Amino acid sequence: MAITQTFPGNTSTAAAKPKAPLPRPRADFECTLADASGIGEVQRRLSLPERLANNDAVRRAGVLLLLIVVWEVYARWADNPLLFPTFSLTLETFLRDLLDGTLIDRTRTSLYPLALGYLGGIVLAAILTSLAVSSRIGADILTTLTAMFNPLPAIAVLPLALIWFGLGIPSLVFVIIHSVLWAVSLSTLTGFRSVPETLRLSGRNYGLKGVRYVALILIPAAFPAILAGLKIGWAFAWRTLVAAELVFGVSSRSGGLGWYIFEARSELDTPKVFAGLLTVILIGLFVESIIFRSIEARTVQKWGMQR
Repeated sequence: MAITQTFPGNTSTAAAKPKAPLPRPRADFECTLADASGIGEVQRRLSLPERLANNDAVRRAGVLLLLIVVWEVYARWADNPLLFPTFSLTLETFLRDLLDGTLIDRTRTSLYPLALGYLGGIVLAAILTSLAVSSRIGADILTTLTAMFNPLPAIAVLPLALIWFGLGIPSLVFVIIHSVLWAVSLSTLTGFRSVPETLRLSGRNYGLKGVRYVALILIPAAFPAILAGLKIGWAFAWRTLVAAELVFGVSSRSGGLGWYIFEARSELDTPKVFAGLLTVILIGLFVESIIFRSIEARTVQKWGMQR
């Protein structure tokens, strides 16, 4: 078959293209619906016990309540308040010293050097890790210092702190910085080194260098490890502070929680010792369960980096 096309002053003939074959119709088929009645409820409102069981705060409160019951039962069975007072007696002592302001003053005295030392350790750790990721010599310096001083207990540095700074807040701040610095630096450096190479190259392609490269690329990607280091540093700082106050106690003309516990031990006031320990525990629970969990919820969990 041929098609003739006529133009003014010219006539051409072109072969017609064959038409594409039509698709063959497929046979229809039917799927038999399965009976879903035996599967159970796909969606339903959870009952109150189920909602409580899925609540982290309720589960943690249940663990604390169980420990309190075990404490009270064992103390009543032992029947020796000098060695192991009951929880009710400890709580009574705790509330009495809390209401008369003794525990509040001691806690305030302890938290002031704790905040100074903790923030100082974080700042120094940020500087060292920034140098470590920016240059090879910085990484060698941080790795060497961490290997040297991280195994050294902070309480072992206390005599040196007393010689250098005397009896008071500067000595406490010094030993707290020592306990925080190396733990936070090591965790932060490990997090920086675990950042995927794709993110590193993306930052380099955008021309990021120095502080901007660390702040915009490394810190967000390594934040789970950084947060873990901050938790470890906080625990080390809190333990170091209480231990240092137990050793040389009086700071700025008044003792902190460690000295409160030491005085109670000297007077054989065991319920007061337990009240001081209870205060230390409650502050630790508050920082861990309220402050750090709020940071986690607003950062790594919101970003999908942690369950």
